[in-house]
Amino acid sequence: MTRRAAGPLAGIRVLDMTRLAPGPYGSMLLADLGAEVIAIGGGRSGLPVPALSRGKEFITLDLKTTQGRAALHRLVAESDVLMEGFRPGVADRLGAGYAELSALNPRLVYCSVTGYGQTGPLSQRAGHDINYLAIGGALGTFGPPGGPPVPPLNLVADFAGGGLLAAFGIVGALYERERSGRGQYLDAAMVDGVLSMMGMNFTDWGRGALPRRGEGVLTGSMPAYRCYECADGRYVAVGALEKAFFANLWQALDLGAVPDHFDPANFAGIEARLGDAFRQRTMAEWTKFFAGIDACVTPVLEPHELGEFEQIAERYQGFAPESVPAVPVYSRTAAAPGRIDTADATERVLARFGLSAEEAGKAAGTRDASAVTGLRWPPM
Repeated sequence: MTRRAAGPLAGIRVLDMTRLAPGPYGSMLLADLGAEVIAIGGGRSGLPVPALSRGKEFITLDLKTTQGRAALHRLVAESDVLMEGFRPGVADRLGAGYAELSALNPRLVYCSVTGYGQTGPLSQRAGHDINYLAIGGALGTFGPPGGPPVPPLNLVADFAGGGLLAAFGIVGALYERERSGRGQYLDAAMVDGVLSMMGMNFTDWGRGALPRRGEGVLTGSMPAYRCYECADGRYVAVGALEKAFFANLWQALDLGAVPDHFDPANFAGIEARLGDAFRQRTMAEWTKFFAGIDACVTPVLEPHELGEFEQIAERYQGFAPESVPAVPVYSRTAAAPGRIDTADATERVLARFGLSAEEAGKAAGTRDASAVTGLRWPPM
């Protein structure tokens, strides 16, 4: 594998020492944009997640050995970006901290991806998406009023507030480096990402748009912005917030005079009328019915159905849930998903940096380099 000739980040080399979901998602985004990504594992780093592994090469380095650290330093000297996801202080103890590596390569953009950040009383604490959502003030707004808060999978903190924010920050630092000639350190915390994304909702909290958890305009409790069950037990999503869209919805269903859909006094009646109407047809029938009506009504699709849905099928031919598209769509330097190969490529990659097979084996923590090849997920 060599650097891609196309893509907006072609010519950029990224070393990824993160694990789990946030960091690997961020480095996958960079790989989709053309960067060469070398994922570095070893110790307790675990095996890679295939869905986040495309376009990457995987190597093993034992940073507790002199040879492993020397190999890392060789890579850093010829790279543009390093991502790590250790608890604060761990990378320094492994000879992979920013001070040491930036001295070797002053142009290095170094990004630490953590849950709580490098400072503060929780910086050394373990956590997951649900914890960062809780601390960031988002989880307290999710879920039904009469039940416990419900996280939307791990999309918000892990992927958006973590991986996506890290990739965004890295691209910004690379752009700035073109002017200054210098790299810099990025402290990308998932809690910070959640705080940033919640800005609009924080200002709405306690007011009509979001008075409390599970209630408000965008929580799924307002009749014009929620899901309705169809005759076959499937659902359609209704997002008819604006007056014109709601009027189109109400009139298309032939429900009579259009009520004020923002007046809470009308909510119960509107919900009952819409609920009764949508239970008269199947989800597929409603999809066809609303195809030419600007009322913001769409089917609630399940992952296995996406490839057959016309919008997805036209934009991404051959779409499959196990290989999501590279985004966004560029007009000249197209983003493109690379192939997935999680086999350990330590010997092959380090050879590009001038290390012999024997040196690669020692750097990986084994005398025989072939002993570290063949790592795959899931294990057989």
